[in-house]
Amino acid sequence: MTSFSDLPILRFGVVADPQYAAREPHVGMDRHYARSLAKLSEAIEVFNGEDLSFVITLGDIIDRDFESFDDILPVYDSLKHENFFLLGNHDFSVADDRLADVASRVGLVSPYYSFVLQDWRFIILDGNEVSTFAPAPGHPCRDTAARRLDELRAAGAINAHDWNAMPSEEQFAWLSNELADAEAAGERVIVMNHYPVYPPNEHDSWDRERMITLLTAHGHVAAYFSGHNHAGNFGTIQGCHFLNFQGMVDTETENTFAIVEIWNDRMQVRGFGREDSRTLSLRR
Repeated sequence: MTSFSDLPILRFGVVADPQYAAREPHVGMDRHYARSLAKLSEAIEVFNGEDLSFVITLGDIIDRDFESFDDILPVYDSLKHENFFLLGNHDFSVADDRLADVASRVGLVSPYYSFVLQDWRFIILDGNEVSTFAPAPGHPCRDTAARRLDELRAAGAINAHDWNAMPSEEQFAWLSNELADAEAAGERVIVMNHYPVYPPNEHDSWDRERMITLLTAHGHVAAYFSGHNHAGNFGTIQGCHFLNFQGMVDTETENTFAIVEIWNDRMQVRGFGREDSRTLSLRR
């Protein structure tokens, strides 16, 4: 007989960067945009055979063109589990008059949000809020983004690229409040964002330093999960794990996705295809 202690607290599926589009592959970058429909279907077939609480896609659902959502979103209809999205930079590679429609097109009432399962709080960020591409032309966040990008370039920062971005001050304050609420409720936390923050990489969020400082200051924050850097990355600071999942769009035939199991003392990341399997210890 299986005892309660032999079972994880919860399990969920992770997909990063399908980046679908009906376009020819970019051979130099080894990105095969149209192949992501078949890869996503394969991942969903695996997820449907597992007892999962939910599945989340860590941004870049599409590569470009608002019409691309019409092809890839129906693939998710076969998923038997609750489905969550967060948005990436490529999801805003659409006509200016459709920028405001992106979040609602994937079913998001708000581009950042949180939910709680089994005393675990999942905090989903909108890493595109301050950027040169997601806000409508003329929006103040575009001006803030331009100034921040100029500052990073002047400092020679490796992440000083216009395909990166960061949350607004308002959203960062919301995140701080969410962490405080979780701590008061005795909940552990996983933060998810399209943009990585650690280890240092050219794909990192523009506010990587303050994000790392905030998360590592809270012992109940177990991990920060991200996409965007298709090669993947991993590091740990003060017991907080920073895991960047590999991009599904890369390579013609190899898939990549994961199932995460949460136990009392650890997280088990079961990688499929190119994604590595890992055991991540939890801070007590």
